[in-house]
Amino acid sequence: EPTVRTELMEQIPPIAIFLQESRPKFPTAFFEYLMPIVVRYLTDVNNQVRKAGQEALLILLEQDLVAQSDIENKVCPILLDLSAPDSDDEYKVEAVNIICKMASMLSRTTVEHMLLPRFCELCSDGKLFQVRKICAANFGDICNAVGQEATERLLIPKFFELCSDSVWGMRKACAECFMAVSYTVSPEVRRSKLSPLFISLISDTCRWVRQAAFQSLGPFISTFANPSSAGLYIREDGTLSIRASAHDVNSNSCQPSNNIAVMSSSANAA
Repeated sequence: EPTVRTELMEQIPPIAIFLQESRPKFPTAFFEYLMPIVVRYLTDVNNQVRKAGQEALLILLEQDLVAQSDIENKVCPILLDLSAPDSDDEYKVEAVNIICKMASMLSRTTVEHMLLPRFCELCSDGKLFQVRKICAANFGDICNAVGQEATERLLIPKFFELCSDSVWGMRKACAECFMAVSYTVSPEVRRSKLSPLFISLISDTCRWVRQAAFQSLGPFISTFANPSSAGLYIREDGTLSIRASAHDVNSNSCQPSNNIAVMSSSANAA
């Protein structure tokens, strides 16, 4: 019964946490018995079971309960199969969604070598606009996961494609995550490539795209500031913040804090 399998998936994370705390007594129980079930249910015929399996996997990754070898040898191959060009549409949409969500929880090497090539392919998926939309909405997170070099070499060309997509929702999603993408690249790429691209979005024929671009204008401009002098930095939760200088803190010790937090476009997209 699908309801039984779904309930089982919901119990996997707390069981895994218990096993981790009792590892001297159960050294291999999770890897031998529970992890294979999670991987198998990612391809279950019932979508509720698959959803429960995906949520369980993300919790396990967040809690750092999955071994690197299992991620590379069991989880990633399944997701690559599900997101292949000839995969079923529903499975492909689910796979790209979980790839984007888990990218921030994996090592940069794993993401760059195992998941990034497939992500770039999915950005150009001509069959399903839903797949491209997920890629666009999570583009900033992927850039942050792989770093500047891979972003400039592989992702920026794909970002240009998405920013000129025929579906306006794609261009709107790109406008919303523009700050996160800009923050990852070098000042030269930001000035020479992203600035003209942003102008095209802010002049888009669709008012929803223009509105999203104008809302991202301030955060995008802030990425041009020198972090050491302006005090701008990105928090782990994806917000752009301004850290008050020591002089400001001393001179305004009796005043309320002047720290400002601006929600990043990637956080809004999530």
